[in-house]
Amino acid sequence: MAARIRQRFKPGMQGGRARATEWVLEFESGSRRRPDPLMGWAGGADTQTQVHLVFPTLEAAKGYAEREAIDAHVVPATETKLKLQSYADNFR
Repeated sequence: MAARIRQRFKPGMQGGRARATEWVLEFESGSRRRPDPLMGWAGGADTQTQVHLVFPTLEAAKGYAEREAIDAHVVPATETKLKLQSYADNFR
């Protein structure tokens, strides 16, 4: 069973930083997704991909993965680049 550990990201439409320091363990899909013959939606029989475990620190997430024998890798957090501009810059 493979999983990834990543830091929770802030939605683009929200300015708050609540829960931004939490770490999330997500299980990776073990089977291929296939289109549903009736509706055409992509889906599969693997329900593990729906499980998201939240931890307060990276060490807690790694400890849980080791304790439960889950092969987990850490995805580094991306740096957000803040582009500051004034309203007048939109009309240049």
